[in-house]
Amino acid sequence: MALPKRRQSHARKNKRRSQYKLKKKNYIACPKCHSPKLPHRICPNCGNYKDTVVVAPKEKEEKS
Repeated sequence: MALPKRRQSHARKNKRRSQYKLKKKNYIACPKCHSPKLPHRICPNCGNYKDTVVVAPKEKEEKS
Protein backbone atom coordinates (compact mmCIF):
# COMPACT_ATOMS: atom_id res chain seq x y z
CA MET A 1 0.00 0.00 0.00
CA ALA A 2 1.40 3.40 -0.96
CA LEU A 3 2.36 5.90 1.72
CA PRO A 4 3.27 9.59 1.44
CA LYS A 5 7.01 10.16 1.23
CA ARG A 6 6.96 13.33 3.39
CA ARG A 7 4.58 14.72 5.94
CA GLN A 8 2.64 17.80 4.82
CA SER A 9 3.39 20.93 6.82
CA HIS A 10 0.76 22.79 8.83
CA ALA A 11 0.87 25.69 6.35
CA ARG A 12 0.14 23.45 3.36
CA LYS A 13 -2.65 21.71 5.24
CA ASN A 14 -4.22 25.02 6.25
CA LYS A 15 -3.93 26.45 2.72
CA ARG A 16 -5.77 23.43 1.37
CA ARG A 17 -8.50 23.70 3.99
CA SER A 18 -9.00 27.45 3.56
CA GLN A 19 -11.69 26.89 0.91
CA TYR A 20 -13.78 24.50 3.04
CA LYS A 21 -16.27 27.02 4.33
CA LEU A 22 -20.01 27.49 4.33
CA LYS A 23 -21.51 29.54 1.52
CA LYS A 24 -24.32 32.01 1.95
CA LYS A 25 -27.72 30.73 0.83
CA ASN A 26 -29.07 32.47 -2.24
CA TYR A 27 -32.65 33.53 -1.51
CA ILE A 28 -34.90 34.99 -4.20
CA ALA A 29 -38.32 36.64 -3.99
CA CYS A 30 -41.34 34.52 -4.85
CA PRO A 31 -42.95 36.00 -7.98
CA LYS A 32 -46.45 35.63 -6.50
CA CYS A 33 -46.21 36.55 -2.80
CA HIS A 34 -42.71 38.16 -2.77
CA SER A 35 -41.57 36.21 0.29
CA PRO A 36 -37.98 34.91 0.32
CA LYS A 37 -37.49 31.34 -0.93
CA LEU A 38 -34.71 29.13 -2.23
CA PRO A 39 -34.43 28.89 -6.03
CA HIS A 40 -36.00 25.86 -7.76
CA ARG A 41 -38.11 25.09 -4.67
CA ILE A 42 -41.80 25.37 -3.83
CA CYS A 43 -42.60 28.60 -1.99
CA PRO A 44 -43.27 27.68 1.67
CA ASN A 45 -45.62 30.64 2.06
CA CYS A 46 -48.01 30.30 -0.91
CA GLY A 47 -47.16 26.82 -2.31
CA ASN A 48 -46.45 27.99 -5.87
CA TYR A 49 -43.77 26.80 -8.27
CA LYS A 50 -43.40 28.37 -11.73
CA ASP A 51 -46.82 30.09 -11.58
CA THR A 52 -48.73 26.91 -10.67
CA VAL A 53 -50.12 25.90 -7.29
CA VAL A 54 -48.31 22.71 -6.32
CA VAL A 55 -49.17 22.51 -2.63
CA ALA A 56 -52.14 24.14 -0.97
CA PRO A 57 -50.88 26.71 1.56
CA LYS A 58 -51.37 25.86 5.21
CA GLU A 59 -53.79 28.04 7.10
CA LYS A 60 -52.39 29.47 10.30
CA GLU A 61 -54.28 28.64 13.49
CA GLU A 62 -55.33 31.58 15.60
CA LYS A 63 -54.47 31.47 19.29
CA SER A 64 -57.47 31.86 21.62
